[in-house]
Amino acid sequence: MILVERSAYVRASIEAVWDVVQRAEQLPSWLAGVRQAEVLSGEGYGRRQRVYASGRGASHEAEVIVYQPPTLIGWRERAKGAGARAEARTEVYVQLSEEPEGTSARLIVVRWPAGKVSGALLRLGMRKVGADLEGSLARLTSLAGTELAPVGVGVGAGVGAGSTADAMAGLGAGAQEHGDAGLGLLAR
Repeated sequence: MILVERSAYVRASIEAVWDVVQRAEQLPSWLAGVRQAEVLSGEGYGRRQRVYASGRGASHEAEVIVYQPPTLIGWRERAKGAGARAEARTEVYVQLSEEPEGTSARLIVVRWPAGKVSGALLRLGMRKVGADLEGSLARLTSLAGTELAPVGVGVGAGVGAGSTADAMAGLGAGAQEHGDAGLGLLAR
């Protein structure tokens, strides 16, 4: 498992930031690597969406696995098609917390590679993922707020088939477990 996260302070209300991050159609305007996104079905927890990657024709179906307005949204993309391995997946989380004069925004990407080779390649790309998350926070700020101030950086790589809960322990109080997202430890 590979985890990359970045945090920033957005000088905007938590509601204004939530309005941007929870809408699938807004993803291309702020999230790096997304050319287009569309809702396939549902809303909130369980919503299915298709995300089209920038620079290539690839698209992935994603399902919202945690949805707690206005503080936490997370979705999971799984590899599909010929040769795809079931354990290969990516999860993206956006955690917001209200601050005295704005909102703290935390972006987290957790990837479980399909094997040792893809894991090694993903680890080589961790700096780029971090830079992409920083760019995403800057774009989010321009859409929802007026100022960006970095508040934290984190990068980690684990081995084995760790759970999201292992990777995300301490993400925030009050998170609810949904499906096999493994977010039960967040309620500490």
